[in-house]
Amino acid sequence: MFDPAFLFAGILNGLLAGGIYVLVAVGLTLIYGVLHIINFAHGSLLMLAMYAVFYLWRLIGIDPYAALPVVTAGAFGLGFVLYRLLIGRYSHGRDENILLITLGLSIVIDNVALLFFGGDTQTIDVPYAGTFVEIGAAFLPLPKIISFGASLVICAALGVYMARSDMGKAIRAVAKERQGARLVGIDVENVFAVSYGIGIACLGAAACLLMPTYYVTPSSGHAFVLVAFTIVVLGGMGSFAGAAVGGFLIGITESLGGLFLGEQLGQIGISLIFILILLLKPTGLFGSKA
Repeated sequence: MFDPAFLFAGILNGLLAGGIYVLVAVGLTLIYGVLHIINFAHGSLLMLAMYAVFYLWRLIGIDPYAALPVVTAGAFGLGFVLYRLLIGRYSHGRDENILLITLGLSIVIDNVALLFFGGDTQTIDVPYAGTFVEIGAAFLPLPKIISFGASLVICAALGVYMARSDMGKAIRAVAKERQGARLVGIDVENVFAVSYGIGIACLGAAACLLMPTYYVTPSSGHAFVLVAFTIVVLGGMGSFAGAAVGGFLIGITESLGGLFLGEQLGQIGISLIFILILLLKPTGLFGSKA
C-alpha cells in the first residue's frame, strides 16, 4: 500500500488537482486582500462560468480551452458590473453589508440557475478526454496536465500584472492602506471593482480548465469553493504565495487521502491539516498578525 510508485502517482495527481484549486483560491484571496471580505458568491459565479463554457461548446462548438479568453473576459466584466451596480452601490462602505449582499447574490444565482438549467448533470465530451500521459508509474489525463500548466501561466501572469502595472500597484496600495490610497488620489471604488472583476475572471479561467474533465450542475461550484476557503485560511488570508502553496498542499493531501483511505474518506486529511494549522499557526502559513 505504501509502494513508492503509488505515492509518486498520488503526488502527481494531487499537484494537477492543486493547480485548479490555486486558481480558484487566488481569486478569492485577491478579493479578500483588497476588500477585506469573504465573497460568498464565489461558488455560484464559478458555476455560472462553467455553464457558459458548456453552452459555448454545445451551441457553437467552441473547445473549452479555446473559450478561455472569451469566458475570462466575460467573467471580469460580470464581476466589475456586479460590484459597480450592486455590491458597491448598496453596501454603503460597510463590510458586513458586502457579506450579506454576496450571500444573497449566491442564493439568487443558484436558484435562477436551477430554474433555467435544471438539476441534470452536464458534461463536455472532447476527443482528448481519454488521452493519458505516462510518467513513471503514473498515468495522467492529458486535460489535467494542460489545465495544470495553464493555471501556472495564468497565476504567473497575474503576479506580473500586480507587480508591474499601474493598476496592480494601485490594488496593492488599497489593500495595504485604503485611506492613504484615497489621500494620494487613487480612485478606491474603481480599484475595488477591478479587484472584484479580476477575482471573478480567475473563476472564468478555472471553469474553462475544469470542464474537459468535470461536470456542471447548479451546485457544482460550491465543492471547489469550500476547498478554496480552506486554502485561503491555510495559506494566510490575503496571501498570494499562501494560496499557491496551500492549493498544492491540499491537492496532494486530497489525492493521497483518497489513495489510502478511499474516495469517501479522502477529505479527512484536508480537515486535519486545516485544524493543525489553526492550532499551530492561526494566521496561516504566510499570514501575518493584524
